[in-house]
Amino acid sequence: RGILAEMPSVLVAYSGGVDSALLLKVASDVLGERALGVIATSPAYEDAETAEALHNAETMGAHVIQIETHEMENERYVANGLDRCYHCKTELFTRLSPLAQERGIQRIAYGLNRDDLGDFRPGQRAAREFGVRAPLQEADLGKEEIRAIAHYLGVPVWDKPALACFSSRIPYGMPVTVEALQKIGRAERLLRTLGFTQVRVRHHDTIARIEVSRADFPRLIEEETNRQIVDGLKAI
Repeated sequence: RGILAEMPSVLVAYSGGVDSALLLKVASDVLGERALGVIATSPAYEDAETAEALHNAETMGAHVIQIETHEMENERYVANGLDRCYHCKTELFTRLSPLAQERGIQRIAYGLNRDDLGDFRPGQRAAREFGVRAPLQEADLGKEEIRAIAHYLGVPVWDKPALACFSSRIPYGMPVTVEALQKIGRAERLLRTLGFTQVRVRHHDTIARIEVSRADFPRLIEEETNRQIVDGLKAI
């Protein structure tokens, strides 16, 4: 709250996950109309997730607008090298910077937290280049603390499983295509309809590699459920 209070105004890169949701909630509480959330849509994200994120922002009393990003037009992003996330975040911040200037907003912030610092996240370099702030990390908050605070403040997604863009399901070096992203989205939607909440479907050309939580393994290989998954993924 103190970090945000020092900002004249802030534009929050909002994805709908718990980190950016908490950041947007507190920014809205502290700065009121001087805080604005922006959610980006592209083939790399699920439309239903965007709709849910917009609804949750409204529930929190936060103002959010929607923009489109065009990372799929960047050959370096599509090539899917180790720096794919850098090109993705560069595209996002390239869109957010003029938007902030146009609206007279002084700062841009995103939901990086302390625990993210130990991961391989090339997008952090893009954030530094654009001068984007990370108030959660600056306040030395990790994921467990963020979930606890979000729960305390009534943020609807406080216990939501971690998500990532569909491009992260494609191995480095295998080109990212809209067709592949759509297949991944349909595959993960199938698994969620079968009751799996923490799920990834990795795209290996003709092979789909399914990841679920350890507790869900027995149900995953249960005969009837397994048949539905195999038939569904083959159809996709």
